[in-house]
Amino acid sequence: MSILIKNGRIITASDDYVADIYIEGEQIKAIGTNLPHQADKTIDATGLLAMPGGIDPHVHLEMPFMGTFSSDTYETGTRAALYGGTTTVIDFVLQTQGNSLQSALNDWKGRSTGNAVGDYSFHMAVTDFNEDTRKEIQHFIDNEGITSFKTFMAYKGALMIDDRQMVGLMEEVKKHGGLINVHATNGDMIDYLIAKHKAEGKLSPLYHYLSQPEVTESEASGRFADLANYTGCPGYIVHLTCEGALNAVRQATNRNQHVFVETCIQYLILDASLYERDFEGAKWVMSPPLREKKDQETLWAGINQGVVNVVATDHCPFMWEQKLMGKDDFSKIPNGHPAIENRMELLFSEGVQKGKISLNKFVEVSSTNAAKIFGMFPKKGTLGVGSDADIVLWDPTEKHQLSAATHHMNVDYSGYEGWEITGKIKTVLLRGQIAIDQNECLVPKGYGQFIKRNKVNGKI
Repeated sequence: MSILIKNGRIITASDDYVADIYIEGEQIKAIGTNLPHQADKTIDATGLLAMPGGIDPHVHLEMPFMGTFSSDTYETGTRAALYGGTTTVIDFVLQTQGNSLQSALNDWKGRSTGNAVGDYSFHMAVTDFNEDTRKEIQHFIDNEGITSFKTFMAYKGALMIDDRQMVGLMEEVKKHGGLINVHATNGDMIDYLIAKHKAEGKLSPLYHYLSQPEVTESEASGRFADLANYTGCPGYIVHLTCEGALNAVRQATNRNQHVFVETCIQYLILDASLYERDFEGAKWVMSPPLREKKDQETLWAGINQGVVNVVATDHCPFMWEQKLMGKDDFSKIPNGHPAIENRMELLFSEGVQKGKISLNKFVEVSSTNAAKIFGMFPKKGTLGVGSDADIVLWDPTEKHQLSAATHHMNVDYSGYEGWEITGKIKTVLLRGQIAIDQNECLVPKGYGQFIKRNKVNGKI
């Protein structure tokens, strides 16, 4: 099928102009004014913004956690992402300590293959780095197209690796052209504070926040930067939340080091006062927790300074009944927050419409940088001849409200209930197919493809 999009205002990370886009099959074939092509379908995009589909490089679908699973499946989660203008997500495969990376990948493939509606890829989370694991790294990069490996500096006994394992993994990943993602918080200190608060009978969601003070994140971010600098391995800090952690990254630039930084939409617009709402605060229990107003200001500044490269979600939804597992003990609340559908519209409304970031910067941090960092550019992340026809058409002025009553995520509450949004996604194309139009999903379960990624070099 061929599609001609007429008179859209095309926005990329570097461009802003009005033109037509001609699509044949899965790719963009031509961009220009008054294109002469005859197409099977023509879309009049006059007055609309045309942007590349969003890339959310931090999601957790059907993730096993604390004896339960995150509530969005590959079908519901990638469909909700499409409704929100995100055409590609990258999920995390979690190695079980004592087992191989391959066995973990097989588990995730069993949940994802044939079920995804939108496109997806994987990071490999290494929780047990040993000589057997080391031998698997090259295969994952060269043959599986999985070029990023996540490590946890917290969650001891389940996910956390020590600095010895971190350095060994960095050296192996660097050798073969990969990148290390890190959850950078000081797990030992957090565990101490959790135990201390529980011993004192302080069990409400507020103490989840108070068990992870800013220093736990700033210390670990600095330590990770030091290890990455020593090994020369490209490094990427996921879900960075606070001024102290970002300043640790800024400090690293003084020695000419570049560390990629991701924040998430919730850390830009929500703050820790929500934890004071007694148990309702469990809706926002995530790790790291929400921070202070001053941290929001730092993150927006970091985006404009080019120090914060990506805005993701860390989408990891749990039903309210699952959150109630921790009603008497904050440490038993499943950590996670639903946002895969809301990220793009919230960032547009709160960022672009309120003058905090430009349209080009919006595209850069919601799509293009993730494509470049994780080896998908220019197939994904831009509107160019030969790129996948992943295109989002926006009405930049339409107002609407976010609500659990209307969202498509498989979760029975919203972290943004009643939030007023300016800017609405009207049509989404995924690889040349109209996926979302007039609030209907037009592609079936199984349309989403696994995206094999290229080797990375730590540059954007």
